[in-house]
This record gives sequence, structure tokens and C-alpha cells, in this order.
Amino acid sequence: QVYDVRVKLAADQRARDWDLLDFVDMMLATGKRIGENSAITWDALDLDAGSVEIRGTVVRIKGQGLRIKLKPKSRAGYRKLRLPSWAVEMLHRRRAEAIPNEWGVVFTSPTGLLRDPSNTQADLRDVFARLGYPWVTSHVFRKTAATLLDEAGVSARKIADQLGQIGRASCRERG
Repeated sequence: QVYDVRVKLAADQRARDWDLLDFVDMMLATGKRIGENSAITWDALDLDAGSVEIRGTVVRIKGQGLRIKLKPKSRAGYRKLRLPSWAVEMLHRRRAEAIPNEWGVVFTSPTGLLRDPSNTQADLRDVFARLGYPWVTSHVFRKTAATLLDEAGVSARKIADQLGQIGRASCRERG
């Protein structure tokens, strides 16, 4: 289903206009939340080492608009993640095509501003429903990343660390 979703996203004009394919690929590669994905900056990436540091999340602050909050959702949120080679290739391509922005983020909104997690969630919901996957949400990507890591033999603790989870329960116990 992951491959089918990706093929359909790549073929969908609205998904391309909203720059969702690479955004979704990064979520699949890392299991990150939408706000964390939106806050990735170029200086948080080490493409030679194939890693990304999670340093914050995009949030809406009443009266101020969107900001990068330099504090992830939980104390386990600060982390350095290994990236699969296909994600590194995608990021190299993006870097070569990138238009600089004041935040240095990798994934801006279609208008070049910070990507709003709520709007992105709505965009994803709209696109997935049209593509025949109305049950797919951003949280499904976190579960998919956890499942892929589990199938690769990664320990439950390391999977929880990858997802920025606190505690000892395995990802499967969390749902």
C-alpha cells in the first residue's frame, strides 16, 4: 500500500502543487510528526552521514502566527535519526532545487512560508481521500516507520527513540 500511495501521490497534480510527496517520504523515512517534519532545517541535516537532528516543531502561537518552537513535543523529542539512502537522495535533490527561506527549513508551504501542521494535515486528508485511502493519516506514517524498523530487527527501545517516545512500552503496545 505504501508503494501504491507514493505512486498515486506522484501522479496527483494537487499533491505535487502542495509539495506533499517529499514531505510524506520524509515522514515515512523517519516516523516524525507533521510539526517536526515542517521544522527540519538544512543545518540539522548531515547528508554525508545520512542523518537529521530533530530540534523543534512548527506551532501556531496566538497573535504571532507560525513559529518554530525549539522544543519538541516530549523530552525524548530531541534526537538524531539515521536516514535511509533513498531519503538522502531525495534531500540532495531538494537542496539542489531549494529556494532559500528565512527559516532555513527544508519543507516550506507552497507559498514559501512555514508549513502549517494543521493545514498540512487537512491537505493530506484531502489528497488521501481522493486517492482512495481515506483512512490514511500522518499517524499512519509513524506506525509504518515503526513497523518497518521492527521488521528489520530493530529493538523496541530504539524504535521508541526513533519516534521520540518516552517509556518502555514497545511501539506495538502503543498502537
